[in-house]
Amino acid sequence: MNEIVEKPNQADAPSGRLPAHELIYRQLRDQVLYGDLAPGQAVTILGLSERLGAGMTPIREAIRRLISEGALEFQGNRRVSVPQLSAENISELIFARQWLEPHLTLRATPRARLEDLDDLTAMDAALDRAIATGDLRAYLELNYRFHRRIYDMADASILAELADGLWLRFGPSLRVVCGRMGTQNLPDKHKELLLAMHARDGEAAARAAREDAIQGMEQVRVALEISAAGH
Repeated sequence: MNEIVEKPNQADAPSGRLPAHELIYRQLRDQVLYGDLAPGQAVTILGLSERLGAGMTPIREAIRRLISEGALEFQGNRRVSVPQLSAENISELIFARQWLEPHLTLRATPRARLEDLDDLTAMDAALDRAIATGDLRAYLELNYRFHRRIYDMADASILAELADGLWLRFGPSLRVVCGRMGTQNLPDKHKELLLAMHARDGEAAARAAREDAIQGMEQVRVALEISAAGH
């Protein structure tokens, strides 16, 4: 089994160097990002404090940051929830991702070092194993980390922050949809993207990134439309 070795980045900085409030923020962010908090599921500030084993003050600060990022919404009575997306929301996210993902990949391709490509290949292999074994949480984490690594390689911090923020918007819905579909029905364009990056073909890598983003988001959009029609 190949070991995945990643460069330090904003999303995965060594925890020992982070203040406590930042650690709590990242823990709660991961709960949202990977769908541990389901869309529409209301939770109390006290409940989150107990869930994360943290004090009320850092929990409130983390909630404030995540609300400002659109990842949580205030429900009143000291409750917050992950927003429930509509098919129209997903269409907006598709519009944004189909520009950001190719552009970041285009920038990342000539900057990619061999160790970057080796790490991406190892991540994709681990992702395939997660799909084969039905490990949904591992799939969601590895899929995000694969894309996040490309954002870091692109050396475009503002665009990377925008792209990363979109994951907070659709991550919880992706968890719900993948849970219904099963991991066996989760195709991607990672291998085509990696082949193009190895060949230093930025245009081909960008096309694969665009197709990958649209394909995944369309699955979410269709599932939400079917769910809405059922109600």
